[in-house]
Amino acid sequence: MGIEIERKFLVTGDGWRAAAHAVIPMAQGYINDMAAMDSGAQKASVRVRIQGDAAYLNIKSRELGHTRQEFDYPVPMDEARELLALCVGGLVDKRRHLVRHAGLLWEVDEFLGDNAGLVVAEVELESADQPFDKPEWAGAEVTDAPRYYNLALASHPYTRWSAAERG
Repeated sequence: MGIEIERKFLVTGDGWRAAAHAVIPMAQGYINDMAAMDSGAQKASVRVRIQGDAAYLNIKSRELGHTRQEFDYPVPMDEARELLALCVGGLVDKRRHLVRHAGLLWEVDEFLGDNAGLVVAEVELESADQPFDKPEWAGAEVTDAPRYYNLALASHPYTRWSAAERG
């Protein structure tokens, strides 16, 4: 079993762009939706992701916050495309920029399509209490805000958020 310990931040400005050393295009969808999670009918999200020339099936437990169980399985590209057609809600399209900062790898997700305008940075940690140096372009922490989870963005995209939801 894999454990993911992740912190998520809104990105302010473009200071991260010059430090990005790789960009990976991603398209992902979910077999279940936020309603199934919120109701308790399901205890994990099931995601299909195509990233670059690889594809994965991912299962992530439903815990609010920075620590979750996570299982990731490679799948053939043709099967991933078929699975994406079975997904509920919309697809989440984004470009993931890899940025090293203070010894850690940050993933800066620049969303496209229905989530255009949203840019979020994530850093995976070894432990929940691991100290880390937050870059100047990492703004407000949104780790505990479910609306920023990709599962939620598939059902309720950023371009449809009210001013209150964005604030």
